[in-house]
Amino acid sequence: MFKRNRRILLITAMVILLSPLSILAYMYVNERAGGLADQRISKVWGLSEPIHIPIANSPERAVQEFRGEFYTSQFIHQEAVDGGMILFTHKKGRENNSNLQMEYTRKNIFGWKWVWGGGYSINESVESKFALHYMSIPKLEQVSTPFPMLFGNIQDSSIKRISVETQENGTVIATEAKLIEVSPGHLIWYVFLPPSAAIPYVIEGFNEEGKLITHEQIKDANDSGSLTLGK
Repeated sequence: MFKRNRRILLITAMVILLSPLSILAYMYVNERAGGLADQRISKVWGLSEPIHIPIANSPERAVQEFRGEFYTSQFIHQEAVDGGMILFTHKKGRENNSNLQMEYTRKNIFGWKWVWGGGYSINESVESKFALHYMSIPKLEQVSTPFPMLFGNIQDSSIKRISVETQENGTVIATEAKLIEVSPGHLIWYVFLPPSAAIPYVIEGFNEEGKLITHEQIKDANDSGSLTLGK
């Protein structure tokens, strides 16, 4: 009886000891470059071979290492989200050009890992007068992200508030966007939509008095473009 109890105790101790190691091993297999997480993203991209996303010691470094050694965009804002960080970058030195890039990085026990990103570049001619730019990032299947979301630059200073309307079971849901001044006179906006949000979206811009001065219906979850005043 004593030997049997001792054997049970030894087996229990081994299970307790090996369980954390097994979990750690699985997490490494999932997070390593070319691992299970990268395979899921590759599937979303429609790639036959997995991409290799390195693990870095900071969100900024995770973006730089994934984008490559010649990555020169400037980080202008970052926002902590559940499980990671959203970073916004801007390319300088482009006259008559409005551009903005969003990068999402995720935190794991080994460090930071790039997950997804997107951006736009719009030529601002002398004749054009845009109120704001936008880009839509859809929810990703089988990849944990804070999407869907929309983001962009605010071009007209009369815009003081932005909201995005979606519908769920026939009910209209208005989600307020966050406006950030990343440098004097340069404002960006972004909004995280409910996971159940579905196309179409309606972007609405309001002035200081709360008057609707621009709006646009978005029918493509991967859309990007511009709004003008009075549209």
